[in-house]
Amino acid sequence: MAASLTTEFAMPVSAPVAVRARVRPSRRITPEAGHALEILGHAIEYLTDELVHCGGELSPSNSELQAVQLLMERNRQVYYECPEVVTVGARLRSMLRLRAA
Repeated sequence: MAASLTTEFAMPVSAPVAVRARVRPSRRITPEAGHALEILGHAIEYLTDELVHCGGELSPSNSELQAVQLLMERNRQVYYECPEVVTVGARLRSMLRLRAA
């Protein structure tokens, strides 16, 4: 355990682990999905700003918080429905990391 300089409690510090080469696909977001993500993002931002500004409590029964969670769920759903695409650059980086290891 190591102590942080700014706090009085101990924080666990783990040893570095070996990095595995992994290709991280990105998503091909269609214009329709992009528009939906933009609208959902604005709605989430608006509701969270209202929640913070009005000092609403963060309890499971808070309807505003439930609305934010629902919008975030839909946001993830729209995003994950977009097809994954592995770029050529990501493939090359992965191959270079494998060779270096």
